[in-house]
Amino acid sequence: MIEVQKVSKRYGSIEAVRSVDVSIGKGEVVGLLGPNGAGKTTLMKILTGYHFPSSGNVTILGHDIYTESLKIKSEIGYLPENAPIYSDLNVYEYLEFIADARGLSTSDKQRRIPATIEETGLASVLYRPIAKLSKGFQQRVGLAQAVIHAPELLILDEPTTGLDPHQIIEIRKLIQSVGREKTVILSTHILQEVEAVCSRVLIMNEGAIVAQGSTEAIRNSIQADAVFIALVRGASQVDIKNLIELEPRFRRLVAMESLENAVRVEINVSAESADGSSLFEWAVRNGLTLLELRRKTLSLEDVFLNLTGGEHSSGKGGLPHA
Repeated sequence: MIEVQKVSKRYGSIEAVRSVDVSIGKGEVVGLLGPNGAGKTTLMKILTGYHFPSSGNVTILGHDIYTESLKIKSEIGYLPENAPIYSDLNVYEYLEFIADARGLSTSDKQRRIPATIEETGLASVLYRPIAKLSKGFQQRVGLAQAVIHAPELLILDEPTTGLDPHQIIEIRKLIQSVGREKTVILSTHILQEVEAVCSRVLIMNEGAIVAQGSTEAIRNSIQADAVFIALVRGASQVDIKNLIELEPRFRRLVAMESLENAVRVEINVSAESADGSSLFEWAVRNGLTLLELRRKTLSLEDVFLNLTGGEHSSGKGGLPHA
């Protein structure tokens, strides 16, 4: 379906994409994650045929990106972050316009327009001006233009940006439904979206893909060391911090918080101490009491921050915008 081999893209002295290798098979729903400037948008523009790579090879649906870019554009569906809609038309007029622009025959239009309306749930607003629709329905219209010609590949850039929680859920369900029959590449900064919709994740940082696979496989690959959360009593926060830094089996102090009757710490330990025994021994040796000890399971946000060197900003499960 998609083969990307050693692809790089330069803008003058800036290398926006660096030696990317990706293979995406038919029927996959792939999430593309990364912080600002990671190269996601540039990679998507390459995949849609709007930019050529500076080096490397790309084959999409059996077509070469250099010699058959127009063919690629005609056979994929693309929803940019700002949906390309004409707000002075009503929904049906707009779908007819897109069908004509896509070169659908009369018989294909008679078949595909009703199918697209049903697929994207637009029947109730069919003759309303697009300008009068909610943002959620406008996104549905944008998705409709991307699927009206029944493409095998859909590329969606931030499809739920600006939607309220109910609209987000609706669009996710719509993407899941469409994804049962098509290959979908979804760029997003919303972690829950990736976990709810995508079968595989590509994480980009500084132009390169730093991890790819299922979220569980990526978690496992970077969790060779373990992080434990402990409630410690018996010394001040400063003293506990010093004792942690003196312990050779601890990799680093991840976080520390002073509570009413204890100090909460997150400690990264070596794989050899992944059963937590080093923390028990450390506490006993230093006359400390462990009130609680549990191993921390990495969330997708933890994985993202680990791989991109980012920092928590909102604490609400989001990532920096693409």
